[in-house]
Amino acid sequence: MAKVSLPTMKPNQSDELLADASKSSGPEVALAKGVLAQAKRDLRRFRSAQDAIGREMYADAYSWVTADDFTWPYSFQNVCKALRLTPESLRMQLLSGARTHWLSHSRRIAETISSSLRSSLGNAFKGNRSGGRQANRPALAH
Repeated sequence: MAKVSLPTMKPNQSDELLADASKSSGPEVALAKGVLAQAKRDLRRFRSAQDAIGREMYADAYSWVTADDFTWPYSFQNVCKALRLTPESLRMQLLSGARTHWLSHSRRIAETISSSLRSSLGNAFKGNRSGGRQANRPALAH
């Protein structure tokens, strides 16, 4: 399959190009436009989601945009091809700020786990300071 070099897009140019593409083509292009528009909405709407469903919606849109799949007819790469958009430029535009979100979300999770672990270990070792057993707990006999 030969690669076609398409012109790069200016920031926020995708909305204009999407509108032009759907006017000049049939239902397949209109569907491709709809798939891309939904991914764009999901990335924007669920970027800061705290609930499991919102995080999953964001993750699905994010993985669709970042995939280099050509096998599925409405993969990001094939949608870009149908709409005559440059995948790399569109990907950069759609994901601007997304990497920061993933990093900050991962950092919050790591901080929560770290704090919980420190607390648990601290409680476990407090009992060992008094000779291995707390004074008010009887020893287990085997």
